[in-house]
Amino acid sequence: MDRAQEEEEQMAEAGSGEFDHRRLVSSLDAEQRRMLTSLTDGPGLRQLFAHLGLIVLLGVLIGKAVPGWPLLLLPQGILIVFLFTALHETSHNTAFRTRWLNTAVAHLAGFLILVPPCWFKYFHFAHHRHTHDPDHDPELMSPKPETLWQYARYLSGLPLWWSMLRTLVANARGAITDPFLPKGARPQMVLEARAMLAAYVLLLLGSLLVGSTLLLWTWLVPVVLGQPLLRAYLLAEHARCSHVANMLENTRTTFTTRIVRFLAWNMPYHAEHHAFPTVPFHRLPALHEHARAHLRQTERGYARFNGKFAKAVAGGRA
Repeated sequence: MDRAQEEEEQMAEAGSGEFDHRRLVSSLDAEQRRMLTSLTDGPGLRQLFAHLGLIVLLGVLIGKAVPGWPLLLLPQGILIVFLFTALHETSHNTAFRTRWLNTAVAHLAGFLILVPPCWFKYFHFAHHRHTHDPDHDPELMSPKPETLWQYARYLSGLPLWWSMLRTLVANARGAITDPFLPKGARPQMVLEARAMLAAYVLLLLGSLLVGSTLLLWTWLVPVVLGQPLLRAYLLAEHARCSHVANMLENTRTTFTTRIVRFLAWNMPYHAEHHAFPTVPFHRLPALHEHARAHLRQTERGYARFNGKFAKAVAGGRA
């Protein structure tokens, strides 16, 4: 029996008991909680340098137009769009012990994927407070796909790009009205949106002025190509989970490869993250050992999940 099958059987054995994320955390003793939540810079820096190093390496190869360079556009895009998971982790201030490192990496990642980091932090905190609550979770403001056409449109990333561009423009204008965005943080959101838009314009004008297509082929085209993979990954986190308060049931953990766990900063352990969000990404595998028998929503791989999802929407069972 492989590990994934064993974990699914343990999940089934947990049955319909009332063991929820609160009981999971309370079942840990003080030393276990201390070990799981202790912060350090080392693992985050190694993860960051490896992730950014691959992006720079592929960018150099694309920029030099090595033989077969168009084949590098998709992996480059996947690497860049999955910086979303770095933005996610740093928004919790758990990627690094040093606070300014979290802030700096959040701004870098957010800039590269068109997501304003301050705005995202409060959006994401609201998501954690109201996970999968149809009335309050801001992630559900955009409904999940219910038809094959909606699913294909979702995977394209076009709705996401349009939504993020509208958010940036609205924030830059000061038109920030969502109730989950605190009024005290709105001036910072305005400033970051204006700075991001100004930087994009300067990069565009600079590229046109010198007649360079470097950013087009090392950044813009790759992120368009890579976005469908991120969309498919993110869909598995909560789609078709129960609208309940238990984080072990309203959030899905997906058993996957080391490569995907690396790209996603261990966020495939997503139910564990929601159950105990102050645990840094590099300690989520350890938390999983405590949680795996109690997980109510799991899947063996993102291709498997999306195959099931596509079949469900095609059959009108989304």
